[in-house]
Amino acid sequence: MHLIITDARLARSRAIHLSGTRLVLVSLAVSLCLMVVAAGLYHWVFLKGAREGWPVVGSLVRLVVKDEFAERDRFMRANLDAMARRVGEMQARMVQLESLGDRVLGLAGMAPADIQKPDARGGALVSARNLSMEELQTTLDELERLTNQRVDLMTVLESRLFDQHIRKKMIPTHAPVTGRVAGSGFGWRVDPITGQSALHTGLDFQADTGTSILAAAGGVVVTQEYHPAYGNMIEVDHGNQLVTRYAHASRVLVKQGDIVRRGQKIAEIGTTGRSTGPHLHFEVLVQGVFQDPRKFLNAGAMATGAQVAAVQPSALAGQRSAPAPGR
Repeated sequence: MHLIITDARLARSRAIHLSGTRLVLVSLAVSLCLMVVAAGLYHWVFLKGAREGWPVVGSLVRLVVKDEFAERDRFMRANLDAMARRVGEMQARMVQLESLGDRVLGLAGMAPADIQKPDARGGALVSARNLSMEELQTTLDELERLTNQRVDLMTVLESRLFDQHIRKKMIPTHAPVTGRVAGSGFGWRVDPITGQSALHTGLDFQADTGTSILAAAGGVVVTQEYHPAYGNMIEVDHGNQLVTRYAHASRVLVKQGDIVRRGQKIAEIGTTGRSTGPHLHFEVLVQGVFQDPRKFLNAGAMATGAQVAAVQPSALAGQRSAPAPGR
């Protein structure tokens, strides 16, 4: 493109040659200038007119802004409705969780009345309206508070159930000799050696020498020694001043300080000590007082998983853990 510029008298002239690249650059520069001018006019006319209340411009601006606000309100309302539905679903799940919590409370031995619950609400639905942002936020805060309470409750329940599980494992309800029924029982009897009346402080399980002796419950071996009356003897402490004693073993497989599991083989039946033949003499002591082991074993056989009631010292309060002469 050639441009020839002359003055009014045609005395001088100037020729300008524009190549394709220069022409594009000039077009871009002109377009940029037009955009700047348009932005300036918009700012000066519309914004200033809206601020100063020009009749036509102000009405046009208000119309545009109103449409933008309406579109934004519709978008926010759609999101709020979706969030409100999700909150309603979460509240329904919380009700289900509370019902489940009440059932678990019973398993944990806790009374549901001891747990604080939200106030009961209800009534006929007269009319419905959309929730505002503030109401939705209040509902979410309340839901968060209830959730934190449920988390705390479940933590307590977990601890209580775990404690019950451990206590169950520490109560001697497992038979110390598999497949054998106790012969000589707990109580007064005729001593097999002296022929006189004597107190038998445990149960005797008749079996061949070498038959496995099992731990009636989990615990710690506190005694492993040879006793003149008990022979090779093991005592296992199960906590809460509850101790089991296993006597007359031919072979001992644990030592003092060992931790044993419920049902673990700890020795083998024999006839060591004051004994007339191979058998296991099994005792249970609570706070140093002899108890009838049969009630523990019967509780384990009749209701697996049931809790054994707290054991109180029996009428044999005068009999302590010193070995009795008759076995």
